[in-house]
Amino acid sequence: MTERSACNLPQGDPSWTRRGFLRSAAALAAVPVLVAADPAVAAEELPDFPAGVALYRSAYRNWVGEITADGLWACAPASPDQVVAVVNWAWRHGWTVRARGSSHGWSPLTITEGTESDARVLLVDTASHLTGLSLESASSVRAGTGVTLEALLTYLEEHGLGVTAAPAPGVLTLGGALAIDAHGTAVPARGEQRLPGHTYGSLSNLLLSLTAVVWDEDSGAYVLRTYRRDEADCAALLTHLGRALVTEVVLRVGANTNLRCVSRTDIPAGELFAAPGGAGRTFASFLERSGRVEAIWFAFTEFPWLKVWSVSPTRPLTSRQVTSPYNYPFSDNVPTPVADLAGRMVSGAAWYLAPVLGTAQYEAAALGLVATLSADIWGPSKNTLLYLKPTTLRIATNGYAVLTTRDQVQRVVAEFTSFYRERQTVYAALGRFPVNGSVEIRVTGLDDPADAELDGARTPLLSALRPSGEHPEWDTAVWLNVLTLPGTPHAEAFLRELERFLLRSYDGGHALTRVEWSKGWAYTGEEVWSDEEVLGTSVPASYGETVRGEAAGVLDRLDPHGVYGNAFLDRLFR
Repeated sequence: MTERSACNLPQGDPSWTRRGFLRSAAALAAVPVLVAADPAVAAEELPDFPAGVALYRSAYRNWVGEITADGLWACAPASPDQVVAVVNWAWRHGWTVRARGSSHGWSPLTITEGTESDARVLLVDTASHLTGLSLESASSVRAGTGVTLEALLTYLEEHGLGVTAAPAPGVLTLGGALAIDAHGTAVPARGEQRLPGHTYGSLSNLLLSLTAVVWDEDSGAYVLRTYRRDEADCAALLTHLGRALVTEVVLRVGANTNLRCVSRTDIPAGELFAAPGGAGRTFASFLERSGRVEAIWFAFTEFPWLKVWSVSPTRPLTSRQVTSPYNYPFSDNVPTPVADLAGRMVSGAAWYLAPVLGTAQYEAAALGLVATLSADIWGPSKNTLLYLKPTTLRIATNGYAVLTTRDQVQRVVAEFTSFYRERQTVYAALGRFPVNGSVEIRVTGLDDPADAELDGARTPLLSALRPSGEHPEWDTAVWLNVLTLPGTPHAEAFLRELERFLLRSYDGGHALTRVEWSKGWAYTGEEVWSDEEVLGTSVPASYGETVRGEAAGVLDRLDPHGVYGNAFLDRLFR
C-alpha cells in the first residue's frame, strides 16, 4: 500500500485545504451512492437477474478510503427471499456476493484492494431494507442485519432494554458488527454481578439464533435456514468474517442501565500506564472500581483522555443528564486546528508535524470537555456508549486483543505502552513520525456462551474473545489500537514492530495475542494484511488448528461454490 494509493489523496495539490479535507471526510461519511442502472445495460451484463430486485451502479469505499472500487454492480433486496434469489443467480452465473452495510471497516473482508469495476462482484446492500425490529420476548429481540446499532439500541431503550457495552460508532450495521465480533469496553467492576441478558464479551455472544442463506444439497440451491445457538454449525456463523450472508438474528438482551461517564485528562501516561505494583492512579485501579474504561493517548503527548463508565441508577449531583448519544462534538466534528494540521501533513508531506497534531488533538479534547460540559455525563446506556459519528477524523488503525487474566491487565498495558513509547522515540530521533493519531486501550470479558442463557449454546469459533481451551483461567481481553493518518510514511514498518512485539510477548504462555479482524494486521515493512507468517501461522495458531479447521469446514460446506469468497478470505481460510 503506497503513500498515494493508500488514501487516494491529491498529494501536493494546493486545493487540499482544510475545507477540502473536511469535504472529503464528509464524502467518505456519506451513505453509498446508488445510481440506477440502465435496464438495457443491466440486462446485457447481468442476464436473467431476479425480477423486482433493483440494480444499481455503486462505488465502494471503506472507512478511510484505503480500499476503493468504482462502478460495481449493487442491489438492495427488499426481503430475505429476494436475497436468496440474488445469491442463487450469482452462483449460477459465476459471480460472488459481498454483503455491504455501512462499510465502516479497515480490512479487506468485503472487497480487496484493486477490485476493478468490471469484476464479477455484486454488492448486496443490507441497510436499505433488512432493518426490521421486533421483540421476541421480554428478554430477546429479532433484528434484520441491516439495522444500525443506534437504531437497535434506541429501540431497546424504548422497551427498557439495553446491552452492557457496544462499539462507539452507532452507524455500524448489526450484521457487520456480528461478522467481526464487534465489542465495547466492559468487565465486572468490584462486586458487580452480570445482569440477566447481558454479556461482557462481544455482541456475537448475545445471539440466540440466526438466519443465513446457505447451500442445501437436497434442493441443489441456496436456501434460507435458521440456526439455533446450540447447533454446531451456528458456532462458525456467529463470527463469519463475511464468509456467509446472514439476514436476521435473535439477540438475548437485558434490562437497560443508566451509566455515568467521567472523562479525565489530568493523569500522566507514566502514572496511568505504570508497571504493576504501584499505588497510583493506574489503568487497572479504575478498571477495578468501575469495570468500564477507555484510554485515548494522542501521539507525543503525556496526558491521555481517560473515560470511565460506571453503573449509576440515579444521576450523580455533578453529572449532566444526556438524552441522546454523541456528546463529544469536538471529536465528531474535526476542529479547525486539527483539520489544518492534518491537511498540511497529507498535502505537503509535512509528517514532522505529528507532535503538533498530537498536542492539538489533546487540547481539543481537554478544552472541549469543559466547553461542552461533557466531562461528567449520565443517562441511559446508549447515550454514553455511542459517541463517534462518521464526521470524525478518518484514520487508519491496527488492532489486537491480548487474552490474559484480570490481574495481568496492568502488566500488558504497561509493557505495550512502554515499547510503543520507546520505538516512537527511536523513530523520531531519525526524523520519522509514523504515528500521528492515538493509542486506544479498552478491556472486555471473553465470550462465555452461558451468557446466552440457552442450554448447549456454542462459543463463536472465530471470535477474538473465544476462551482458550488450554488456559481456562484467562477471563479478560486487552484491546490495543494504534491510529495514524492513511499514507503516513514508515507506518507499516513501525506497526510491524508493534505486531511482532505483541506476538512475541504474548505467545500463549501467560497471555495470547489475536488480531482484531476489522482492523490492520499482518504487516510487512511496506504493506498491511500481507505478511505470510502472520496470515498462515500466527493467526491460525492463536485459535488452534482444530478450531480454525472446524470453522473453515463449516463455512465451506455452507457455501461450497465460494459465492461469499474473495481473494483475501480465500487466502485466510486456505
